[in-house]
Amino acid sequence: MNQHFFNRLEILEKQHQQLQQRVNEPTDQNNGVYQRYINPVLTAAHAPLFWRYDLNHKTNPFLIERFGINAVLNAGAIKWNGKYILMPRVEGLDRKSFFAIAESPNGIDHFTFWDYPVVMPETENPDSNIYDIRLVQHEDGWVYGLFCTERKDPAAAPGDQSSAIAQCGIARTKDLIKWERLADLKTNSAQQRNVALHPEFVNGQYAFYTRPQDSFIEAGKGGGIGFGLSASIENAEVNEEIIIDKRVYHTIYELKNGQGPAPIKTKYGWLHLAHGVRNTAAGLRYTLYMFMTHLNNLTKVIYKPGGYFLAPEGEERIGDVSNVTFCNGWIADDDGTVYIYYASSDTRMHVVVSSIDQLLDYTMNNPEDGFRSAASVETLTQLIKKNKAMEHTAVK
Repeated sequence: MNQHFFNRLEILEKQHQQLQQRVNEPTDQNNGVYQRYINPVLTAAHAPLFWRYDLNHKTNPFLIERFGINAVLNAGAIKWNGKYILMPRVEGLDRKSFFAIAESPNGIDHFTFWDYPVVMPETENPDSNIYDIRLVQHEDGWVYGLFCTERKDPAAAPGDQSSAIAQCGIARTKDLIKWERLADLKTNSAQQRNVALHPEFVNGQYAFYTRPQDSFIEAGKGGGIGFGLSASIENAEVNEEIIIDKRVYHTIYELKNGQGPAPIKTKYGWLHLAHGVRNTAAGLRYTLYMFMTHLNNLTKVIYKPGGYFLAPEGEERIGDVSNVTFCNGWIADDDGTVYIYYASSDTRMHVVVSSIDQLLDYTMNNPEDGFRSAASVETLTQLIKKNKAMEHTAVK
């Protein structure tokens, strides 16, 4: 008997069990809008041992990791049969990404992967890589997943092994297990990323939030977050993209911005969570921001607080792609609680917990960006004056 194998397996099983059973505690930080938690909710280490190891001591006597997991990130999210479901991008050591599903009883900890990864059918043009899925329960009765499908650019110069074309893949399911792959979304844009499906029909059509861009990396003349309609979902085609949230110079979304998950409907409007990208001397910085669109005119932004809603802090700034927060999944419970799932530095998944009321207060009452230093000073001055006046009227 290979005692080394079994001793090592016992240690691995104990470590994995402790990770799965770890209770996630809130941090001391609370900005009044959301509550952060100490531990990530999903990491590469959460992947089951039977994914990573051949557990037969005869064929793997040294218990070598056979299928390594590099990162777990950018998860779609949905409430399903009373469970909090995450569908993250799981990246192997080979750099290929695939989807898997993890569930939690409370949305904060004890996330456990289902036994098998998601089998996502391919189109006639096979995907080189798939990632960053947005899940939405549509009023037509299907659960849709919209994700980025990446393929090598056929026009790339000889020897260029990095140029790629990104488009929006579409799939649907009734059980989160068997997925039906539909045709990729067609638009007039050269490339697409960060596409989300609106949960309701708009004028009898399917509505998409898009992000047109000129190349795989650069948004180019792509102006920001777009919106468009398609009569079909089986062969979705958006002929006109209306930019509803444009990029602006010297903001957190000056270089690129993109829709996060599908928006949440409230009595005041649709709550949106998006990511904004700016360039710095240390590279790109991704943060999250919010805005609200009109209930009946989805192209009209009615509230948009200035600055970022959430940014990477502490160890969150360290990872495969540093200084990044990215969100493509949130869950709004019937009681108004909102679980916001975000990835840090393309490496791991976290959660912050808020509520519809808090998010509405933040989005509707926090000041807008004035786009000038003088405007920021004026905003701050007005707040100071208001608080100073309160000092004379406060009840002792």
